Amino acid sequence: MSRILAIDYGIKRTGIAVTDELQIIASGLTTIPSETAIAFLTTYFSKENVSKVLIGEPKQMNGEPSESTPIIEKFVAAFKTAFPEMQIVRVDERFTSKMAFKTMIDSGLKKKQRQNKGLVDEIAATILLQDYLTRKMI
Repeated sequence: MSRILAIDYGIKRTGIAVTDELQIIASGLTTIPSETAIAFLTTYFSKENVSKVLIGEPKQMNGEPSESTPIIEKFVAAFKTAFPEMQIVRVDERFTSKMAFKTMIDSGLKKKQRQNKGLVDEIAATILLQDYLTRKMI
């Protein structure tokens, strides 16, 4: 089988998570500078069989698009141009960063480790992906 990849795209950093080949478990892959995302994905897709990519969709509490939506949409357009055959699923990313931070606290990470914003982005991408997998199985 192929993997599913999740992207938590941000202005500065992008968190990336991926499933195992059986699409059961989501794991954090890495955090990269956002301007390198397409190049990173080009290399990754050449090495791994990925059938679907989840891209976070930022929304406000009332469901309206957030202020970062234009930045994400620009990335989505670039992604579609670079990878026209890749299936994209947009997923609501509300609360993922807060959930990621809480996960870091609950797992016992020290305050200095919790200040690593890159780790927050990677965990947020993992939460996006695991939530998708859970909903898919219901």
